[in-house]
Amino acid sequence: MAKDDVKLIGAWPSPFVNRAQIALNIKSVKYEFLEEKFGSKSELLLKSNPVHKKIPVMIHNDQPICESLVIVEYIDEVWSSGPSILPSDPYDRATGRFWAAYIDEKLFPAIRGIGTADGEEAKKAAIEPVIEGLAYLEEEFIKSSKGKNFFGGDKIGYLDIAFGSFLGWIRVTEKMNSVKLIDESKTPNLFKWAEKFCADNSVKDVIPDTDKLSEFAKVLMAKLRNPQN
Repeated sequence: MAKDDVKLIGAWPSPFVNRAQIALNIKSVKYEFLEEKFGSKSELLLKSNPVHKKIPVMIHNDQPICESLVIVEYIDEVWSSGPSILPSDPYDRATGRFWAAYIDEKLFPAIRGIGTADGEEAKKAAIEPVIEGLAYLEEEFIKSSKGKNFFGGDKIGYLDIAFGSFLGWIRVTEKMNSVKLIDESKTPNLFKWAEKFCADNSVKDVIPDTDKLSEFAKVLMAKLRNPQN
């Protein structure tokens, strides 16, 4: 059993930080949360992650671990006595990593593109790849869940964390752009999964409140449009 000297450098709106928080909660690991201020980088962050200079960083017994999915895998390996996060089957692990990479490299940038689209036609075009990506994940859920509540089966697993961490931002995108992305009529399995995921004890206090996150998103967009202010 690993020692419980764990610190997590992060910020509450970050879905990548939320991944580490959920994984730590699943393993019942106590940790100190070190909040980074928006628009600045602490000395500890720069020292702990000098290559990318970004959150999250988990510090375990004075050793920094960077990148959200790397942190999730590390947590699963170190606190091995808790519920497993990664699948035991090599093929299932590979499949989970494939879809996690797809979410980070394709789906989330596409979701972000909806908010930055200028005009109705551009917004409509930006929504299309998101709907396509969610349809892919609906199919994958049916395959990997095997009729159970989560991608990981009976309990939250690796792909649940990788995708579920973005649910707060998906809801904000829906609210701010008057669009429904995870639609009960089009992706019924993802719709039910999202409700169960957010209600889980390891998640419910981690995923940001939609209204609070919406206010943060407005500030963030204003900063991006007027970087001098």
